[in-house]
Amino acid sequence: NKITISNDKGRLSKEEIERMVQDAEKYKNEDEAQRERIGAKNSLESYAFNMKSTVEDENVKTKISEGDRKKILEQCNQAILWLENNQTADKEEFEYQLKELEKLCCPIIANLYQGGAAAAGGSCRAQAGCATSTGPTVEEVD
Repeated sequence: NKITISNDKGRLSKEEIERMVQDAEKYKNEDEAQRERIGAKNSLESYAFNMKSTVEDENVKTKISEGDRKKILEQCNQAILWLENNQTADKEEFEYQLKELEKLCCPIIANLYQGGAAAAGGSCRAQAGCATSTGPTVEEVD
């Protein structure tokens, strides 16, 4: 006559839920730091591969000196090798490597575009990430 049906099996108790929320708050800063570190790593990796493919492009090869092309390829390969050997580096280390690579690549790519090679590949400047844009952006044109 007195049967009680409860649906508590497999559910978390209020205390367990509260503990999980506290743990999530506790590790939030660590998760954010890890996300930023991975973002910096991905930026360096993407930039190195994009620059490498840009200077290996047939249209760009003819418009850039062999010495500059070799310098960029060598520096990109060094950055990629450094990435493979330093997967657990800090965000600052990844950012430093990216800035060093940009120091070499941006002036060369900027000279490429100033030399009239803009038709070679409109996305090269965007791939290079150079801040010395002289023309309108895609957003301005649209």
